Amino acid sequence: MGLEMGSVRTLLTLFGFALFLSFELLIPYRKPSVSKTGRWVHNMALTLFNSVLLYLLVAALIVHIAQYVTVNRLGVLNLVAIPRWAKILIAVLIMDFVIYVWHLLNHVMPFFWRFHRVHHSDLNMDVSTSTRFHIGELVMSAIIKISLIFFLGAELIAVVIFESLLVFCAQFCHSSLRVARRLDNILWVLFVPPSMHRIHHSVVIKERNTNYGTILSVWDRWLGTLRKDVDQAKIRIGVGAYSNPEELKLGRLLIMPFTRPVL
Repeated sequence: MGLEMGSVRTLLTLFGFALFLSFELLIPYRKPSVSKTGRWVHNMALTLFNSVLLYLLVAALIVHIAQYVTVNRLGVLNLVAIPRWAKILIAVLIMDFVIYVWHLLNHVMPFFWRFHRVHHSDLNMDVSTSTRFHIGELVMSAIIKISLIFFLGAELIAVVIFESLLVFCAQFCHSSLRVARRLDNILWVLFVPPSMHRIHHSVVIKERNTNYGTILSVWDRWLGTLRKDVDQAKIRIGVGAYSNPEELKLGRLLIMPFTRPVL
C-alpha cells in the first residue's frame, strides 16, 4: 500500500508538471526574467534529492499510521458516528486548514523562515517552484501531517485525496500561465489561482505575508490574510536579498537555512 500511495503521488506530480509546463509554454503569463532552463535544473535536482530522502524517511510511516488508526478506530473522527464520506471530507478540510496555519508560521517565525525562504528565493514563479523546498521544511511538514493523521484518525484514502489535491493545486497556483479573467475571478472565491499566489511570492514583504492558502482560499478570506489589491504587472518575484542566480544553485539552496537570516 505504501508503494501504491507513493506511485499515485509520483504519477500525479509528473502529470501535473507536464500539463502545467505545456500551458506555460503555450499561454505564458509573462516572459521569464532569468533562464527557465537554468532554474529548472536546480529546482528539479532539489526535487529529486527531496523525493528520495522523503521516501526513505517518512513515506512508509505515513501509510502505516493511517492504516493503524483506521484498523484500531483511533482519533477524534472515530469517536462520532458519521458517514465515511463525511469523515474523509472533514479530514481533508482540517488537513488543508492546518497546512494553511503551518504556512503562515513559516513566514512569521524566524526559525521556520530560514528553511521556507529556499522556496521563496526563486527568481521566477512557475510549476517547478511548487516542489522547490528545503528538505528540513519538508521533514517538519511530514511530522505535522503524521501527528494530524494520528489525532484525527484519518484513513489512508483521505490522506491520498488530500496529498493529491495538495500536489495538483500547488502546481497550478505556482504556474506561470495566463488564466482568463472571468475564470480567475471565479477561482478567487474558493480556490487559489496563480494570480493570488503570485502576490504571495512578491519581494514586497507586506504582499508576501498574505495569501497562504494552497487548496482553498477561504482560510485567508475568513482569517484576514487575503490580499487582492496588487498590480499583477508590477509584482517582482523572489526575496530581496537573493537577486543573483549564481547564488541560487543547488548547493547554495541546501545550506541557505544555515546562513545569515534575511527577510
